[in-house]
Amino acid sequence: MQAKPSHIIPTKFPSPIELPPLYRIPTPSRTKIQRAISISSTDNSHLALESAIDDSVAAFWDYQFLFVSQRFETVEPVTLRAVDGAIPPDFPSGTYYLTGPGLFTDDHGSTVHPLDGHGYLRAFIIDEVSADLKFMARYVKTEAQVEEHDPETGTWRFTHRGPFSVLKGGQRLGNTKVMKNVANTSVLKWGGRLLCLWEGGIPYEIESGTLDTIGRFDLVDGCDLATDGVNHNGDLLDIAAGLLKPILYGVFKMPPKRLLSHYKLDSKKNRLLTLSCNAEDMLLPRSNFTFYEYDSNFKLLQRREFNIPDHLMIHDWAFTDTHYILFANRIKLDVSGSMAAVCGLSPMISALSVNPSKSTSPIYLLPRSPDKSFGYRDWRVPVEAPSQMWLLHVGNAFEVMDDNGNLEVQVHACCCSYQWFNFKRMFGYDWQSGRLDPSIMNVRERGNELLPHLVQVSINLNADGSCQRCSVEPLNKWKKPADFPIINPTFSGNKNTYIYAATSSGSRQTLPHFPFDMVVKLNVRDESIKTWSAGARKFIGEPIFVPKPGEEDDGYLLVVEYAVAIQRCYLVILNPKRIGEADALVARFEVPGHLNFPLGFHGFWADTTETKF
Repeated sequence: MQAKPSHIIPTKFPSPIELPPLYRIPTPSRTKIQRAISISSTDNSHLALESAIDDSVAAFWDYQFLFVSQRFETVEPVTLRAVDGAIPPDFPSGTYYLTGPGLFTDDHGSTVHPLDGHGYLRAFIIDEVSADLKFMARYVKTEAQVEEHDPETGTWRFTHRGPFSVLKGGQRLGNTKVMKNVANTSVLKWGGRLLCLWEGGIPYEIESGTLDTIGRFDLVDGCDLATDGVNHNGDLLDIAAGLLKPILYGVFKMPPKRLLSHYKLDSKKNRLLTLSCNAEDMLLPRSNFTFYEYDSNFKLLQRREFNIPDHLMIHDWAFTDTHYILFANRIKLDVSGSMAAVCGLSPMISALSVNPSKSTSPIYLLPRSPDKSFGYRDWRVPVEAPSQMWLLHVGNAFEVMDDNGNLEVQVHACCCSYQWFNFKRMFGYDWQSGRLDPSIMNVRERGNELLPHLVQVSINLNADGSCQRCSVEPLNKWKKPADFPIINPTFSGNKNTYIYAATSSGSRQTLPHFPFDMVVKLNVRDESIKTWSAGARKFIGEPIFVPKPGEEDDGYLLVVEYAVAIQRCYLVILNPKRIGEADALVARFEVPGHLNFPLGFHGFWADTTETKF
């Protein structure tokens, strides 16, 4: 079965100038603007103004084309053409899986936030023998996808609200289909299973060869090991939780335990670590977190539960040999937003807002072992980081103990400001108009300190467990906006030298911060910084490290390049050792134009020998 041609249908977008109807809009590179220029004038200042207008229009449309729906699937593998270089002889056989939203607009007037877009799984299959690169892409057949898509006609009708959207062409008042599990956030291959995960729902299992959806794979249900570290006293919050549970579980169909989309791989112990939270804690000023550890066959080895007396929203987290680490992203219930959300007048996420009432950032060091905590430290007492920060993603964490029994914990992560982070405006989405505003991701106030940036958090604990010092510094003094920090996965949980991330060159006047257009390599030991740039009017997503035996930076980096000006996607292979040099690019492979896809979120490299360390 051959791939069908796609329908490139942008959502409705605002424009800084008056534009013709969508179907008559030319590509951004061909957009022309009528200019009124006096031939008698010797003042050339208008040229700079015209250039700025040109850049503004092109930048606006470049941003929109990152979020263009791809309606069709590539059922049979398609061989990609190399436009630069070739697959290196020592590149291992395996598959790079990338997930993210694929659809933003239905056929009945509704648009959705990118976080509510149906999961679209992309697979880049590399064969070291034939040196071929093949591509496949399929929608994850979640319950919501099956309900909203008509396979006979190819049409879509959104019926699920999702947490971040309001339907224009669907039911509003009384629509309880809020937990729209679209399986679009992250992907994992472990224990012979390929899973697509979503923030707060049960993962979906995918057949790795065909990308067919097998069904839901519940990692939480049936985990009946003893619960540790939690104490419920039957207080008012327990009573409130008891009242909320039948509503959330029965009416809104929320699972009792909401699995987070970010997992961790412990390279030393060859374990998969996952984290869940209780559904009712979204609305209560307390947070119950449960950590699970599995062996390579998905046998549950350990379960640890902790109750934290604060209202928290956790997206990513960290671990070391002896601790789970939670950065307390503090939230609060928004009463007026809750009423509007229940009435269908605003997204359900309007019920929550960030809580910047503290000038510091609590960090919880939770013991992995039920038998001991470092220095008999009371895990209920958080370490207070000296600055206020909202944690987005973690690159790595590790701990080092000195001869006197003192412990140093380091975390490399991406954080942003509470003043910038807004649940309802992520990616610049306006739920009232269904449009995207790139200026939200490119604010200019206070330099770059509001936006996502890389940090190093250092925590020094005395032998008795007391905190001696906690510091937060820009990683290698790199202050440009950046996100998606990653490392060589064989060093996960261990002391690492290199961090890679997506960052911005700042070369676009209208899009100075996001989307990202560079890969940055940071050496945390000598504090050196090297970058690779995708080039003009090209953006990138999250890089992925493909390890080889040898030194820490022996291997390859994979990153998708979005050449939005010509509406093309490329898979780029980089040599990590040569980042910063002219020959860093190893190869670039073009995805056919009719298979062009929107911005992906998170990916995973799966070696054909299975993922073991």
